[in-house]
Amino acid sequence: MQLAHERVGSGRPIVLVHGITERGEAWRPLVAPLARDYTVLIVDLRGHGSSPRGDSYDPLTLAADVHDTVLAADLGEDAPLMIGHSLGGVVVSAYAAMFRTRGVINIDQPLHLSGFKDVLGQMEPMLRGSPDSFAAALDTLLSPMMAPLDATETARIVGLRRADQDVVLGVWSTVLEATPKQLDAQVARLAVGLAVPYLSLHGADPGPDYPAWLAGLVPSAIVEVWPDHGHYPHLVDQARFLDRVHTFDATL
Repeated sequence: MQLAHERVGSGRPIVLVHGITERGEAWRPLVAPLARDYTVLIVDLRGHGSSPRGDSYDPLTLAADVHDTVLAADLGEDAPLMIGHSLGGVVVSAYAAMFRTRGVINIDQPLHLSGFKDVLGQMEPMLRGSPDSFAAALDTLLSPMMAPLDATETARIVGLRRADQDVVLGVWSTVLEATPKQLDAQVARLAVGLAVPYLSLHGADPGPDYPAWLAGLVPSAIVEVWPDHGHYPHLVDQARFLDRVHTFDATL
């Protein structure tokens, strides 16, 4: 599926992939600065923003959509640097496991999905309930993630959300329906294809065991934590993030 997208700038390509319920516009403060040095492709995942719905929302399918869009956007001969936030971090990881890339930046999305299952499972009855119940559950899950964004940026991100119940449940179906052991096995199979440089950037500490766990799956992975930057470290400190992208890309 070709996704709704925007292509700006010139230079080596970067692809930006947003989080669940959001859209490519979530990256807007970073687009113009990146476009000074790069060709930037911003996408809306299926069922998000202006992109159509689909029958499946698993990470491999979402990554295949992004690849279709990369091909249609004609980004040139260079392999793209894939940057994903939250759900987008899983998608760009799946993309790099299947398609040619020069590197991955995964923003605040631990790949230890079996840990997320514990949190999500507690909210499952509400998520599968009435529209009001679903909305309340989603707010419970997403609202704490907005700190420490300022009020203006929080309002901007919230205003971009397209929270369709079937889409959200479709995205989270893998986590909800698989056992922790099955989730770990799925991530391990995905990680086999991750051979490019991989920066796992977190605004919330994923735990002392996570760097070693991730390195065991993805030997190229670097885990970097920006304390007290929350779920949106790239928006909380935009200048620092832009500098980190340039520094990371210079090594590729």
